[in-house]
Amino acid sequence: MESAKRILVYLSKESSLLQCARFVQGITGHFSSEDTAVVNCGLDRDRFVISDRPFSGSSGVRLQRPSFCPIKHLNPDQAARLPEQIRLRGVDVGVAILLQTANKKVLLTRRTKTLSIFPNVWVPPGGHMESGEQLLDAGLRELQEETGLDLRNETPPWRILGLWESAFPPLLSRGLPTRHHIVTYLLVTSSKTHQELQEKLHPAEEEVSACVWLDPEIAERIVAAQEGEEDSGENLPGIPTSIQVTEVSGNSLSRRDVDVSVFLNTAPVGGEDVERVSTGTKYALELCPAPEDPICTTPQNTE
Repeated sequence: MESAKRILVYLSKESSLLQCARFVQGITGHFSSEDTAVVNCGLDRDRFVISDRPFSGSSGVRLQRPSFCPIKHLNPDQAARLPEQIRLRGVDVGVAILLQTANKKVLLTRRTKTLSIFPNVWVPPGGHMESGEQLLDAGLRELQEETGLDLRNETPPWRILGLWESAFPPLLSRGLPTRHHIVTYLLVTSSKTHQELQEKLHPAEEEVSACVWLDPEIAERIVAAQEGEEDSGENLPGIPTSIQVTEVSGNSLSRRDVDVSVFLNTAPVGGEDVERVSTGTKYALELCPAPEDPICTTPQNTE
């Protein structure tokens, strides 16, 4: 359910006045002719501001979209066919938490098949921001609501990894877009191992159907899987043929081995979607520090 007041994206370029981004407006394309741009972002009175110049409380980050982004390829006739309530809804802001454990595993969740947006897709815990929230507040709230892991009183080290421009459906071949988001990926590090956190997992069945703790080697392979190409994961040195996941059924959890190829699936060009790691999640995993890198620290210039 959407909150009463949605946090929307506002844009400023070359010192122009802030303007609320339009639903059909490509955010990445506003700042670059490519699919990636370096921007500055931050919250200002319940507005998520993205600018080509630094401003008070902003952080410099990378903004990216997939090459097949529906908003990028939307033509004027298609835009005109969008229902008025869609055209006027603006661009929403989402926050997703990549929780990295003391032993360098990262938590992903599989969205339930009954969800209307990106069903049965593996993503980090996350969701919409609520009025008055800061980025970390929103991310940790969503983490607790979706997985039962409550880090809100621990003030864990964190930083912004990057921004991702997302639309649903993810390809125009599956229909005109009904949602347009800028997802802010946050890296949050825990002093606990995944075994310790696993004991506290209580996923919300209405949103989460499974959880997995990814090894760095698996995450690296997921990032390397190219969209539009099949990768079975076979004959890859050091990569297991299956990954153990925790599945949710009512109030009980069970362990099951899932073929590694599921996590290497990419968004099919046509037909029904498949169980896979979302393209935005791959982008965020790519930006995660290597296991040997120092643990992140809370940024000093954010919020």
